[in-house]
Amino acid sequence: MSNMTHEEKLHLKTNDPMARQGEKEVEDDGISPMSPPEAFEPPAKEAIAYDEMHPFLQRLYDEHEPFKKVIDGLESALKDIKEGTMTREKDKLVRDFFEFFDQEFISHNLKEEKILFALLHNRLLESGEHSKGEVPQTAVDVLEGDHRTAIQKSAVVFNLLSIFHRLPDKSSSLMILDLALSQGFELVEELRLHIFREENVVFPLAHKLIRRDEFEAMEMKEKSGFC
Repeated sequence: MSNMTHEEKLHLKTNDPMARQGEKEVEDDGISPMSPPEAFEPPAKEAIAYDEMHPFLQRLYDEHEPFKKVIDGLESALKDIKEGTMTREKDKLVRDFFEFFDQEFISHNLKEEKILFALLHNRLLESGEHSKGEVPQTAVDVLEGDHRTAIQKSAVVFNLLSIFHRLPDKSSSLMILDLALSQGFELVEELRLHIFREENVVFPLAHKLIRRDEFEAMEMKEKSGFC
């Protein structure tokens, strides 16, 4: 990825996926990491301090921290690819992201889905924290959709980055690279938004709606492998 020609650099600077992504509106209650800072202010919910949360929720918070770092690393590497200044160090950041995604992020998602989300979904319905459509949707539905989208988009970005430099046709190679960068920056944005939703909206709601003994039962399931 580091040996880009002048033609490739010029193409990326005139077809900047980051610029296009910045113009893209995310139809998600107006909340987007690409939006102004106020977009990261959570809806009007009672703030819950980390220290007040049950240890089960604290562990979910803690598992986000290394993932935030590899997301930052991926974004940094994508910017360098766009500028044609990719280095071995940045190439390692890309590899680190996909390795962490496969080994840790998916496991984290499964823990949430198999242990926390089913009960939380029911409590959200009972408390009126849901959409008003014919089939009520809760924040859990949104998060599970985020999980599926992230897995799909991660696979797309990985495959595109793997094949673009192998194509003999320069024009086709540039198109693939352009698409890889566009999808990659979208993935970064969507993962940050997902983490924001969990930490600032969903986990505080879980703290409010789920009893301590129920969290303790979740811990037992977590220790058993949540199968």
